[in-house]
Amino acid sequence: MYTFLAGILLLIVGYFTYGKFVEKIFGVNEARTTPAYTHKDDVDYLPMNSKKNSLIQLLNIAGVGPIFGPIMGALYGPVAFLWIVLGCIFAGAVHDYLTGMISIRNRGAHLPELAGKFLGKVMKHVVNAFAILLLLLVGTVFVTSPAGLLYTLMDGKISMALILGAIFLYYILATLLPIDKIIGRLYPYFGALLLISAVGVGAGLVIKGAPIPEISLTNLHPDNAPIFPLLFLTISCGALSGFHATQTPIISRTTQNEKQGRKIFYGMMIAEGIIAMIWAAAAMSLFNGSTGLNELLAEGGPGAVVSEASTLMLGAIGGTLAVLGVIILPITSGDTSFRSARMIIADYFNFSQMKLVNRLWIALPLFILSFALTKIDFTLLWRYFSWANQSTAVIALWLGAMYLFIAKKNYWIAMIPGAFMTMATTTYIINAPIGFGLPLPVSYIGGAIITVATTVVFFIAAKKARANNIPLDDDISGWERAS
Repeated sequence: MYTFLAGILLLIVGYFTYGKFVEKIFGVNEARTTPAYTHKDDVDYLPMNSKKNSLIQLLNIAGVGPIFGPIMGALYGPVAFLWIVLGCIFAGAVHDYLTGMISIRNRGAHLPELAGKFLGKVMKHVVNAFAILLLLLVGTVFVTSPAGLLYTLMDGKISMALILGAIFLYYILATLLPIDKIIGRLYPYFGALLLISAVGVGAGLVIKGAPIPEISLTNLHPDNAPIFPLLFLTISCGALSGFHATQTPIISRTTQNEKQGRKIFYGMMIAEGIIAMIWAAAAMSLFNGSTGLNELLAEGGPGAVVSEASTLMLGAIGGTLAVLGVIILPITSGDTSFRSARMIIADYFNFSQMKLVNRLWIALPLFILSFALTKIDFTLLWRYFSWANQSTAVIALWLGAMYLFIAKKNYWIAMIPGAFMTMATTTYIINAPIGFGLPLPVSYIGGAIITVATTVVFFIAAKKARANNIPLDDDISGWERAS
């Protein structure tokens, strides 16, 4: 219990200390007009207050990732707490803040355009493909997972096909309509359910004295699986997630003032870390250890753990509300996944989104592809999602480091977690069955070589970019035309 409570306290302290440190390094400019005003179109660009933006940002980034990931990560034991806390403060929240603020400084641009500007034009195409793949996987996973929970909650009285159709219909509306029409109006209610779910389960664990294990030197190395690199891909959302880099530009286009950035981007990642801590603690303490947790996961997956834990902590009625809160999380990330994919494709082809028909031409093929992906096994999808997700985070962290290097600021805050996750993601894909399937010792060597090579290339490219005086905060389309 002490490890759990100390972890949550550290996350809160991290927001007020390291978050402020990161903000100071970046250097906010309260007098600078944000894209919400300079590019206002009343569809994607429009000013909203910080409370609404913060809530939308939290619900955008907090899908099933900070719940399902920590539940599966709980099999590693209390070391999962360590990654959630340290990863969130020093990697995930830094990642979210930098991508959000750099986007604000560049007319609300998405990750592919930012990569093209700061990492080279080839990277724009690479990251564009990566981002669209990731968003399709996220959107699909966040259709199937809430549909499964709803199907279970209603005891199969409504067919899975009907539930999937209803979620897809909502996604279509949220993707096509102006952000303040659906997302801006419904998210306050969704947020209430989220708070009931997270706070209710967390308070239940404390009040009932759940046997949450403490971290110690004896349980840092679980026998069931190697911690590195698997833990760092199993628990992504809640510690560090590249998916967030696809979501922050949505709010970059509605932020009123740069000073609000720490609350919206860094702060909401901290909030997601707290949610991850709660569900990791519930998974570790309520099912008689890893054996019981493994059995429940084998029977019904992470969704069964959510349902069982919610009922145990809050009773039948409270548990049902908590499950509804968990169902809301993936839905409120799935809708913005498709919205973000639409915006990225539109930016890539310079295709105006003022007219509804233009949005429809991009969105419909995305939904058709996503529906086809729902026929693929969820476990396989999650493996590909985890790798694509953390690889996107790696790109975003190196991009943040490049921006700070060019600006002659402390780039180590992004470079250190970027190098660490480069090692983790490359080791994983070299070793994993979905990758090259090589032995783990060989994968460690390969991952180390790639990480060192990436670091060398970064410094060469960064020095060249600084010498060429690449503009940090100019309009991207204007910079590309000039170059």
